Amino acid sequence: MATSKTTTKKKKAKQSKPRAKKAQKPNFESFSATVEYLQNQTNYEHRRFVQYNEDNFKLDRMRDLLTALGNPQEKVAMIHVAGTNGKGSTIAMIASMLKGNGYTVGSYTSPHLIDIRERITVDGNMISEEEFTSLIKVVVDAANKIDFSPSYFELITATAFKFFADQAVDLAVIETGLGGRLDSTNVITPLMTLITKIDLEHTNMLGNTVEDIAREKAGIFKSSIPAISAHQNEEVTTVLKQCAEETNTEVRVIAQDIEFSARFGGGPNGKQHTRICVITEDAQYMHIPVPLDGEHQATNCALAISAINELKKLGYKFEDLAMYDSLATTTISGRMEMVWNRPKIIVDVAHDPAALQALIKSVGAHVPYDSMVCVFGVAKDKDIDTMLQKISLGADKIIFTKAKSHHRAVEPKILQKRFAEISGKMTQIADTLPEALEIAARAASQEDLICVTGSFHLVGETKSHLRQLASKK
Repeated sequence: MATSKTTTKKKKAKQSKPRAKKAQKPNFESFSATVEYLQNQTNYEHRRFVQYNEDNFKLDRMRDLLTALGNPQEKVAMIHVAGTNGKGSTIAMIASMLKGNGYTVGSYTSPHLIDIRERITVDGNMISEEEFTSLIKVVVDAANKIDFSPSYFELITATAFKFFADQAVDLAVIETGLGGRLDSTNVITPLMTLITKIDLEHTNMLGNTVEDIAREKAGIFKSSIPAISAHQNEEVTTVLKQCAEETNTEVRVIAQDIEFSARFGGGPNGKQHTRICVITEDAQYMHIPVPLDGEHQATNCALAISAINELKKLGYKFEDLAMYDSLATTTISGRMEMVWNRPKIIVDVAHDPAALQALIKSVGAHVPYDSMVCVFGVAKDKDIDTMLQKISLGADKIIFTKAKSHHRAVEPKILQKRFAEISGKMTQIADTLPEALEIAARAASQEDLICVTGSFHLVGETKSHLRQLASKK
């Protein structure tokens, strides 16, 4: 009898195995209702531990959804961008140069800082609330018809592709969300693929070494599609070359296959900046000013210029003066961005050791100050101890906090305890970002600098909070 009961239970368990739910049709009465619906969908951006495999990240599902939408991704020329750091900056520079030469350009990036519509722009303008709401409804209706419940990122990705097709953009630049090989964006056939600087990130999903992570990023390579990489260390370069060969393509690496040099110095206006030279087999781009602050932006700029050079070879027309003038106008939110003047507050989304080190160097080179008060928060899946070591080198005082919207944030008291094992510098904790900014403002003199960094969430909440304060003045 016991055996019979056990067998019955097993059968019941097997019968009750959950099936994929059909996407529920929400009430799309407003933009806010649409955002609320999206927030209730599976969102891997908010999860610390996810099995990164073909079951959770099944590209066939994304292809089926896009087929139901009429395959909008096939109606737009695209550039695909993966990497650890610099994707957003590289995309911004490419988009500026394209726009400056008369092309209509779509940009798909993630995550956003304040408004979800930041992810989907055309010529720098966000998709409207009405268009976003309408297209999400179209995507959800298509998903319902094929009995598929898309994740948060799949929904927004499909919406971006549909919007770019509807707008008939000349070219769209698409950023991967997580990794590359299994990312929802990796269903496109782009004109070229770009790899920005690779470092350790999402090690619980992508791998514990830069070689593992490089292989995942290189998963966007396509047969016979040109690939260009930012300057990488030797281990990463080796993996990228191997992956390119396995994919039947070639990857050209900045400072190895494409001649590259950078020089930091003063300009005619007295401002310190970087100029770069990029020499390909068929063109020379000499002494080009990098529009974004920071030594690390030099290789991002070289990658962007190399991408434009590749477009020239594909028949796209560029006038060099317009290209350089438009490159100079490039801006990007949340990167070395001064968001308040009294006291001086700068924000940066640096969220790994390499980016944090680059930030500390950039602040020292570009922003005059007496001492720096740092407001810092970080996700649990980051290399926290190394990040704390980096920040100890630049900050004179640190206030540990967390963004209320950051589900994976480390508790401030834990950060303070771990930092105390590294450095004897003064620290405080604040349960909320507004409280942290108040503490920082009281600690900073007129000549001091407050720097908020560690995560997109923290920077986004800072910008939103300061915007509210400014509106009350």
